[in-house]
Amino acid sequence: MTSEPRGMYFEEFEIGMKIVTPARTITEADIVNFAGLSGDFNALHTDAEFAKETMFGKRIAHGLLVLSVVSGLAARQGFIEGTALAFRGLEWRFSAPVFIGDTIHMVGEIVDVKPVPRLGGGQVKMKATVLNQDGTVVHKGEWYLLMKSKAA
Repeated sequence: MTSEPRGMYFEEFEIGMKIVTPARTITEADIVNFAGLSGDFNALHTDAEFAKETMFGKRIAHGLLVLSVVSGLAARQGFIEGTALAFRGLEWRFSAPVFIGDTIHMVGEIVDVKPVPRLGGGQVKMKATVLNQDGTVVHKGEWYLLMKSKAA
């Protein structure tokens, strides 16, 4: 028995549509685990004494950790579950630091849709804005998703 995917099909995306993910707090464990997984033990992320002397004044989360967490939040929200065929690319900016204890979420806005029938769906271009608990934009960019068509 197969169940219907929870995600949205290509035809359901409309320009101007907004998608808001759940929020998640970045922890010290996240940073330590990401450093171990990625091999990025940069002192800015892993050495509290070093980080005190930087422009940030304390340790910050890896930018790619934050991007990874936001990708997971998008999956948790459900709009890509079972209907995303591929994450085709992104353009991304790290606008402000994310600190241990910051709570982040993403607001996505659909800015373009393009049918790609030969691939079984269409490309959805989404403007993505990541905000912290204070409403500060910490990351932003565009995601390019290949979404399954209802007809496929």
